[in-house]
Amino acid sequence: MHRLTREGARRIAVRAQLLTADRPGGIVEAVDGLSLVNIDPTAAVAPSADHILWSRIGWPYQAADLMRVTEDDRAVFEWAGFYRPMADLPLFRPLMRAWPPYRQHREWLAANDRFRRDVLARLRSEGPLRTGQIPDTSQVAWKSTGWTNNRNVTQMLEFLVLRGEVAISGRDGKERVWDVAERVYPADTVELSAEEAGRLRAERRLGYLGLARAKAPRQPVEPLDVGTAGEEAVVEGVPGSWRVDPTLLHPPDPFQPRTALLSPFDRLVSDRARAQELFDFEYVVEMYKPAAQRRWGYFALPILHGDRLIGKLDAAADRKAGVFRVSAIHHDEPFTAEVAAAVEREVQDLAAWLGLEVTGIPGS
Repeated sequence: MHRLTREGARRIAVRAQLLTADRPGGIVEAVDGLSLVNIDPTAAVAPSADHILWSRIGWPYQAADLMRVTEDDRAVFEWAGFYRPMADLPLFRPLMRAWPPYRQHREWLAANDRFRRDVLARLRSEGPLRTGQIPDTSQVAWKSTGWTNNRNVTQMLEFLVLRGEVAISGRDGKERVWDVAERVYPADTVELSAEEAGRLRAERRLGYLGLARAKAPRQPVEPLDVGTAGEEAVVEGVPGSWRVDPTLLHPPDPFQPRTALLSPFDRLVSDRARAQELFDFEYVVEMYKPAAQRRWGYFALPILHGDRLIGKLDAAADRKAGVFRVSAIHHDEPFTAEVAAAVEREVQDLAAWLGLEVTGIPGS
């Protein structure tokens, strides 16, 4: 049983997320260390994958480099809403083989088996293709109360990616380009049992979280819990037990703090309960709320300083006007002059990376 201070627990979490001054050397190293990088099209500041990687790598990162390692080098692949290291593909093959877990999906695929075979044949003969280049030959339309209703080609492609029959070959702007999986994924992938793959996924998850609960509320795609991975720990002042990655308990180098502006979809804050327990940080993405109900802003960025989450930056990139517009900086704790200066530098750096001029609070 490891006994951790809250400061020690926070530093383990920050190290695991590559958010110290010891930055990763490039995209592949960053994606491998993070294990997964969220893909969300919302670009109030920048697309989430670009923002997450910039916050780790810094100035050398460019979106074109992510496309290169994904489309040309095949060192990274896209699956279930995240970029992942291709080396982790064997961990997800059993999930692909077992998909779909839901009756509605199984029945729709069975009713559209000819459509499925049509899509695969078209990709095999003409791929890679964009969605609009694939005809809808469905026998039964996809029914939904949401935006996917009757989007039969998109749904079939999504399902076939989750099944491992189709893969995302790349992107044309924001639009995904599809191909048969055997032309995207390596042929010599190791085959693992479902049990072994599940164990290794839990170990990887603990590796990028550093500290996690054995059990956590169910998530739609990526779990937050790690089962028996790692070793048991307790955190001073926090009820219950945790699992900790033992490789992070005694790092070879002292903790090197820095300041970072995080994406709302950053994995450091994706577990809201953990963020509250370890960092005293309350947070929710408010873009889905009516404007009058927002406390911190449409797309507020969590502010990390050292091992503390100290506030939120309410800002947006106005690309037409050429400005990075800062509406507010919400302080979760008082900023010293040194902290305020560090946050201002990060705001200026983020704006410069976006090719914009800061307008608003910093420097005013």
